[in-house]
Amino acid sequence: MIKKMCLAVLAIGVFAMSCSSDDDNNGPTTSSLTLNLSGLEDLGSDFVYEGWIIVDGSPVSTGTFSSITFPQTFQVNTNQLNTATAFVLSIEPAVDPDPLPSAIKILAGDFAGGSASVNTDLIADFSTIAGDYVLVTPSTNDTTDNNKGVWFLDPTAGPAATLELPMLPTGWKYEGWAIIDGTPVSSGRFSTAAGADEDGNPFAGTDNTMLPPFPGEDFIMGMANGVDLAAATHISRVVVSIEPEPDNSPNPFLLKPLVGEALDENSATAPTLHSLSGTLPTGTATR
Repeated sequence: MIKKMCLAVLAIGVFAMSCSSDDDNNGPTTSSLTLNLSGLEDLGSDFVYEGWIIVDGSPVSTGTFSSITFPQTFQVNTNQLNTATAFVLSIEPAVDPDPLPSAIKILAGDFAGGSASVNTDLIADFSTIAGDYVLVTPSTNDTTDNNKGVWFLDPTAGPAATLELPMLPTGWKYEGWAIIDGTPVSSGRFSTAAGADEDGNPFAGTDNTMLPPFPGEDFIMGMANGVDLAAATHISRVVVSIEPEPDNSPNPFLLKPLVGEALDENSATAPTLHSLSGTLPTGTATR
């Protein structure tokens, strides 16, 4: 009898310890990560933003989102969130079988205590970006249509490149734009200001085929982004954007570090592009 009682007491003790141990492990398994970001734009239906925390050097997804209304909160594994050293925001295909981040990383920042201040510095340092351009149409012999061509060069210096741009990492390229009768039309993508862009000048005239080996475009003929270039009147603004690669949009991406108002009259002077690097996306990730 005494032996049975001892066994019963022992069983109760083990059960109590088990319950106590369970109670100790019933803490929260997820915690909140709140994003408060500015400067982002709607990506459309083909792409989404995805957040990542860096844990022991490896990326861990915090979830995807399409809305650009903030703040937004996501539930993340508590242990991983507490030990994360950085937050990264990437752009991903809406249907994406790859569990890792794409090369298109737009924001990042290191955690300092409970929050990380994020910015575009992982792409490049745009604080010294600068440049100008010339309105001229080297593909035609017409001297009255200069306001239908945009070239990022200085014709009095050889010619020479006029854009001062940092090198971009994989996943990004520069792209020039002319706002023609209110519509953005690409002048071509490029990785360096000291060479021709990638589009091969599809809208150029036919008088001259040897065009400057610099980024730029003559918008003389053809259709571009719904604009009949032959009938278009003038260029009102010039933009240099930073575009994800690949990119299926016919319009400039949200990163537009250089913008300039074009001249209304026919001229071959070189207006200055204004740096908008201070308006690039920023924000915080708070845990």
